Formats: sequence, C-alpha cells, structure tokens
Amino acid sequence: MPTTPHLLAFALIAFGLVLTPGPNMIYLISRSICQGHVAGLISLGGVALAFVVYLLCAALGITALLFAVPYAYDALRFGGALYLLWLAWQAVRPGGRSPFHVRELERVQPRKLFAMGFLTNLLNPKAAVLYLSLLPQFISPGHGSVLSQALVLGATQMGISLTVNAVIVVLAGSIAAFLGSRPRWLGAQRWMMGTVLAGLAVHMAVQSRR
Repeated sequence: MPTTPHLLAFALIAFGLVLTPGPNMIYLISRSICQGHVAGLISLGGVALAFVVYLLCAALGITALLFAVPYAYDALRFGGALYLLWLAWQAVRPGGRSPFHVRELERVQPRKLFAMGFLTNLLNPKAAVLYLSLLPQFISPGHGSVLSQALVLGATQMGISLTVNAVIVVLAGSIAAFLGSRPRWLGAQRWMMGTVLAGLAVHMAVQSRR
C-alpha cells in the first residue's frame, strides 16, 4: 500500500487535474448538453475504460522502464510540465475559451458514444502524463508491492475522476447557463484553472527523480 501522505498528495493532484480543462471535460460537457445526461454518462464509461488501459500499462512495466532510463524519465517529466503550462496559457490567454463553451455534436448511438469517450481519453495527453510521469513519483518500493501501490493509486485517481466527471455531466447544462450569463464568473473560472495548471507544471518540473 502507498503511504498515507503519498496517497493524499496524489489524490489532491488527481482532483486538481480533473477540474482543469482538457479533452475529456470538453467532450463530456458538449455531449451532455447536446444529447443529454445519459449520453454523457455512456461516454464517461468509455473514458473509464481508457483509464484502466493506462493503469495496466503503467503498473505492468512502463513505470519500471522510465525509472531504469533516467533521461527518458526526465524528458517525459519536463515534457509533461511544458504541456501543463501550454494548457494554462490556453485557459487564460486573451480570447481563450472555457470548457463550458459548448461544441455542437451530432447525435450518435450508445456504442459509438462509448467508443468516442474511450478514444478521447486514450489520446488525451493529460491522462498519459498522469499515469506515466506523476504516478511513479508516489510509489515507494520500500513500502510493499510496487504493483499493489500502482493499482491503489490508479483506483484512487479513477474514483475521483469518474465521480467529479459524473457530477459535471449531470449539471453541465445548469453550469453552462450560469457561467454564460455571468461573464465575470466565466473569466474567474478560466483564471482559476490556469493557475492550478501552472502550479502543477512547476511542481512537476522541480520534482527530483527518487
């Protein structure tokens, strides 16, 4: 089992990441508003499956490879930090868009909804950064099975992400209407997300390899 401080710190980072704009949030909000809550929840099922794929890849060897090749680990760490900074800039730049600005999506069948949710998350760089760069930093080989720790951390992240996203899916229309009628709130939401992303990027960049 991961240590309690590591588990709490990882949970906090996972919570911060799920609240930041990204492909998953934008897709789920748009799908929910355009096609309804049920469609959004089906899409969220596909997102969950992609998280399982990432977790299994990380737990079964990719993290070990990154630790064995220091330069590869550092390259991914700094690359992830730069990506988070880019997301932060996209959130706060002049003319930037909030994820609650809805994209028009065509209505599709449940099987395609699930597949689109799966592919959106599988190709999501933020998910890759989380599992391939952040997760290994919270595993302590001296505290038991590395596989067990990875699975516990991954399950924690998935629980947080799916819970928050499910709430967003159900409340997407109300949140979008609230923010759309209050430009100052919309701007505050963008700056809050940008600040969180920038903070995570700095934290990732200064973390030393353990």
